[in-house]
Amino acid sequence: MYRRWWLPWLWTAPAIVCAVVFGVFPFLNTVLLSFTNAKPLGGAASFVGLDNYTRMFQDDDFWLATRNSILYAVIVVPLMVLLPLMLAVLVEKNLPGIGFFRSAFYTPVLASSVVVGLSWQWLLADDGLVNTWLEKAHLIRSAIPFLSDSWLILLSAMGLTLWKGLGWYMVFYLAALGNVPKELHEAAQMDGAGAVRRFWHITVPGVRTAMMLVGTLTGIGSLRVFTEIYMLGSSTGGPGGADRTLPFYIRDVGLDPITGNAGYGSAVSVALFALTLGLTLLAQRLTKEDES
Repeated sequence: MYRRWWLPWLWTAPAIVCAVVFGVFPFLNTVLLSFTNAKPLGGAASFVGLDNYTRMFQDDDFWLATRNSILYAVIVVPLMVLLPLMLAVLVEKNLPGIGFFRSAFYTPVLASSVVVGLSWQWLLADDGLVNTWLEKAHLIRSAIPFLSDSWLILLSAMGLTLWKGLGWYMVFYLAALGNVPKELHEAAQMDGAGAVRRFWHITVPGVRTAMMLVGTLTGIGSLRVFTEIYMLGSSTGGPGGADRTLPFYIRDVGLDPITGNAGYGSAVSVALFALTLGLTLLAQRLTKEDES
């Protein structure tokens, strides 16, 4: 049957237009702005060459935000790869009432990040539930400054990211575990292998592709984290901005209507893109090596 050559393009045209308008064009515009001194509210912009990039590499605040973003990824990614897998192994079995626990573990995924952040503010405040319980149990003498110490804010934000993402990636692993042959576990069990040994030598190799996917998605998400820092560290990003990540720093330097420099913010955005792209390419290379 004869098919017109343009018919497939007609069906894909809406998706292509959306990708160009909301993806390709903003990216190219950001790259172009990074070579100017454009203001957030518009107006005349001048070409400044590589001045924004030179300023960025000499900016201590940029390197602090970069350190926070990388540290966030280094700590969160391994935990987010392993913890949901262990959770999936626990809830995989068809036991009475297991559906309740699956739903309970997935519930944080459905909640808004802002709502979850407000809940954690209430839990971790100096007079919040966590400090109150610890003081009543005589485990601490004074409140732990979860929301005022820069390192504790960063660690609390990581905990919030992990708590909210466990259920989401648990579903990924539940799907992957369904492809691991049960016969391998039964044979290993007959040979005397315990649960821990079967987990490391059968379950983990069987879901390695899913682990690579979860690691890549978590790494990209960790480099883009903003809401957790904003909710727990306030609009300043912790005391003196010590907990600002790269997206947080981009907002401060590029989007402030009075002092912001959209050109410099765009340069930092390009740096964040390069960092994210490097992580993605590294994960892709590791996946190919694993498959070969």
